[in-house]
Amino acid sequence: MRLEFRGMQTALIALAAYLLGSISFAVVVSWMMRLPDPRSYGSKNPGATNVLRSGSRIAAALTLAGDAGKGWLAVWLAIRYTGEGPAAGLDASVAGLCAFLGHLVPVFHRFRGGKGVATAAGVLLGIEPWLGLATLVSFAAMVAFFRMVSLASISAALFAAFYAFWLFGLGAVTAAVAIIAVLVVYRHRENIGRILRGEERRLGRKTT
Repeated sequence: MRLEFRGMQTALIALAAYLLGSISFAVVVSWMMRLPDPRSYGSKNPGATNVLRSGSRIAAALTLAGDAGKGWLAVWLAIRYTGEGPAAGLDASVAGLCAFLGHLVPVFHRFRGGKGVATAAGVLLGIEPWLGLATLVSFAAMVAFFRMVSLASISAALFAAFYAFWLFGLGAVTAAVAIIAVLVVYRHRENIGRILRGEERRLGRKTT
């Protein structure tokens, strides 16, 4: 009976986290600020970087905060509800992963989601602040050296999996972070092609 209850609890947490993650702040913020749908211009990716192309830094900042915040909130709520830390149980890791999946394939937005970088960052910060901070530092360092957000996102995702293993060893947390890392890399497959061809846009460089 106890195992059945735990299984039902984990399933409900997973569903709630997925629904929370399915809220696309790029779409919601753009609609509220009467901006074009981010899925209709630029990279057509509903994320903060593409929203910035609308010319509204405020909208981009709100999108970034919202997407990261929902990842953090999903993990925090799971921890608060179960009373278990990420390293001690399964539910926080499941919540983080499902919130991330909700962002990628949101049920509220015809399953057209973003690449999940901001949401992943929020999940990592929710699981363990040091894990999130180390990953963000890695991201910032890659941006500073190479001036490519896509390359920095891919690299940071891989670093996150390494940091998770270093902090938690093999277990639910590391498995969840590794899955997130693989999916972040996969969602950047077109960027990887442009990077290899030398065509990826760099920060501060105007397109001609």
